[in-house]
Amino acid sequence: MVLKLPNIGHGIGLRTDHYSVVMDESPSVDWFEVISENFMVEGGNPRRVLRKVRMNYPVVLHGVSLSLGSTDPLNLQYLTELRTLAREIEPVWISDHLCWSSLGGKYGHDLLPLPYTEEALAHVVERVARVQDFLGRQILVENVSSYMSFHASTMSEWEFLAALAERADCGLLLDVNNIFVSAHNHDFDAQKYLDGIPCGRVGQIHLAGHSTEGELLLDTHDHPAPDGVWALYRAAVQRFGSISTLIEWDDHIPPFEVVRAESAKAAKIESEILSASAPKQATR
Repeated sequence: MVLKLPNIGHGIGLRTDHYSVVMDESPSVDWFEVISENFMVEGGNPRRVLRKVRMNYPVVLHGVSLSLGSTDPLNLQYLTELRTLAREIEPVWISDHLCWSSLGGKYGHDLLPLPYTEEALAHVVERVARVQDFLGRQILVENVSSYMSFHASTMSEWEFLAALAERADCGLLLDVNNIFVSAHNHDFDAQKYLDGIPCGRVGQIHLAGHSTEGELLLDTHDHPAPDGVWALYRAAVQRFGSISTLIEWDDHIPPFEVVRAESAKAAKIESEILSASAPKQATR
C-alpha cells in the first residue's frame, strides 16, 4: 500500500526563540512542526501561539513520549490529551519515534533503541495499531539514532522499519541525520538502509546536524547539517522523490533566517535532483 499524505514542502521546527518572528512577521515558510508535549496542556501561551500559527501555516505534531517499544501499558491519558490537541489544531499528521522511553510508569526522557527481533516487532506493531485506532488516523514512526546494538537482534533496523510499516499500516518519518549518525556508529552502509525502506511508506524527512564525541557521532540538533547528511539527503530524494522535509534545530538555536536558509537549501537540492531526473521533452 501507499501512504496517502500530502506533500507540504519544506518546513522548520517551531521553537520558542522564534515565536516573535513567526507571530509578528508571518515569514515565508511552507509549514511548521511542533513538539506535541509542549502544547498538550489546554490554555496558556503555548496553546495561544500554536492556534495563531495554525491559522497561517500547516502544522504537524511530533511527539517524544508515546514510548511505542515499552512494555508499559500505553498511556491513555497522554493519548487522550494528544487526540484533544489534534482535534483542535487539525495537524496534517502526527508522528513519534521507534523507541522506548518509559518503564514502570517513569519516563527517562530519552529515545532508547529496541532489539530488532520478531518478538519486538510484533509488540510494536500491536501498539502502533492501537494508537492509530485511538487517534483515528495513521501516524508516522521515526527512526532514532543509536550508540549501542543488541546481540539478540535478528534483522537490520531498516528491515524492522519496513516490516513495521507494512504490518501496522503506518507511515515512516525518515530521519536522514539519524541514519547518518547510526551508520557511522555501527559501521553499516547508509545507502543500503535507504534501499531497504519502501518508497510508498515515507511521509516525511528530517534533516539536522550532529556532534562528535570521541569515535561516536551524537544526534544533538545543534549544528547545521554537514556535507555527509546533505549527500545522504540527495540519495533519499533520488530514491523517494519529493517528500515533505523539515529542518530540526533544538539547541544553540540561531536566528530564524539561519534555519530558514537551511530549509531553502533542502528545497533547492530537491528541485535540482527532480529536474535532472525528469524525462526530457523531444525536440525537432
